Amino acid sequence: MLKKAMIGAVMLGAAQLAVVAPAAAEAKDVSWFLHPTEVEPGGELYAETKAAMGGCGPATPVTSPGFSAPLQWTIGGNWGKAAGYGKAGKTPGKYTATFTCSDGTKTSRAFTIIGTPPTTTTKPPTSTKPPKPTKSTTTKPKAPQVAVKPTGAPQTGGGAFGPMAWDW
Repeated sequence: MLKKAMIGAVMLGAAQLAVVAPAAAEAKDVSWFLHPTEVEPGGELYAETKAAMGGCGPATPVTSPGFSAPLQWTIGGNWGKAAGYGKAGKTPGKYTATFTCSDGTKTSRAFTIIGTPPTTTTKPPTSTKPPKPTKSTTTKPKAPQVAVKPTGAPQTGGGAFGPMAWDW
C-alpha cells in the first residue's frame, strides 16, 4: 500500500512539473538593468546583466529607437557579467530597450529621455529681403583719466617707534 502511495505521489508531482515548466519558461524575465531610467538627451546609459545571478549571456546588443547607436556589451566580469555604455538619442519621450539572450529569450526595459517632445516643426521665414540694420547709439569714448602725481616728500611715519639702527 505504501509503495502504491509513493508511486502515485511521484506521478502527481511529475504531472504538475510538466504543466508548470513550459509556463515558467515563457514567463521568464531575465535579470538585468538599464541605468538611469530617466536621462537627458544625449546622456549616457549603462546596461548590465549577470548570467549566474538570474541574467543571461547576451546574444545581441541592446537596441532602442531612443538610442543614438546600439549599446554594445564591452565589459565582462565575475558571475557571467556583461555590461556596456551607450548614448541616449536627442528626442525626448518614453522608449523601450531590448536585447536577445543566447537562449533566445527576448527581454526589455523602459527608459525616458526627459524634456518636452517637439509637437510641430516650424519653418524658417522665407523672406528674401535682408534684415534692416538697427540704429546703434554711438557713444564717444571717454578720455583716459590722468593720474594725480603726488607732491612733496613721501610720508614715512612720525618716528613714534624711536630711533632705528641706521639713525644712530
